[in-house]
Amino acid sequence: MAPDLRELSPRAKDCLKVIYKLSERGERVTTSQMRDRLALLEPSGQLSDAAVTQLFKWLAEQGYVRHVPYHGVKLSEAGRQVALIITRRHRLLELFLEQVMGYSWDRVDAEAERMEHAISHEFEERMDAILGWPTVDPHGDPIPRKSGEIIAPETQPLLELAPGSEAVVWRVQDDNAEQLRYLSRLGITPGAAVRVVNREPFGGPLRLEVGAPRMEQTVGQELASGILVSTGR
Repeated sequence: MAPDLRELSPRAKDCLKVIYKLSERGERVTTSQMRDRLALLEPSGQLSDAAVTQLFKWLAEQGYVRHVPYHGVKLSEAGRQVALIITRRHRLLELFLEQVMGYSWDRVDAEAERMEHAISHEFEERMDAILGWPTVDPHGDPIPRKSGEIIAPETQPLLELAPGSEAVVWRVQDDNAEQLRYLSRLGITPGAAVRVVNREPFGGPLRLEVGAPRMEQTVGQELASGILVSTGR
C-alpha cells in the first residue's frame, strides 16, 4: 500500500529525501548535517539543531526512521517508500526543466525543490511519458521507477581509477551549482569519456583526458571523489 503523503509536511518529506540521498553516497546522517541541508531548502534559511532533533523524533514515532547507534538516522521501509516517491518527482522535474523548459543543469535542482511538493500524481506521470520514461536525471542520478526499482550500473569514484584507466562519467554531485558550471567547462558531464593520465603525489590532482577529441584537464582529489564513473566491466 502506497504511503499517504498528505500526513507529512514539506519539511518532513525533505528530511526523508535528504536521508535517502546521503545514504546513496554512503554518508552518515547527523543532526548538524541535516540542519545544514534543510536550511538550504527553507525560505528563512535558518534551522536549529533542536528543531531537527524534534523532527527526527517525530519521524521515528511515526515509523519513518530509526536511530542506529554510531550510524545516525536511517530510513525504515515506510520512510524509504516516501523518499523514493519524492526523489522520483524531484529528478523527473530536473530532467523536464532541462529538456523541455531549457534550464541549464546547474539551475534545475533549486527549481525542482520549489516544485516537487506542489505537483500532482497526474502531472508526474505526464512528465514521465513526455520524457520517454527516463532512468537518470541531468546529473546521472537514477530516477526511481513507480515500483521503487532503481536502474543503475556499477560505478566507482573517479579518484579510485589507476593511471591509464578509461571510463565513462555516469554521475556527479548536484549540490553545488558553481561546481556544476565548472564541470561543464571541463567537459566532465554524464556520458563523457575520461582517461586518467596521471595522479600527482602527496594528495595532488588528477590529470585527465576528457571527451572526443580528448582534451587534457586537471581536477583536484575532492572533486574527483564526487564524480562516479563506469568502466563497463
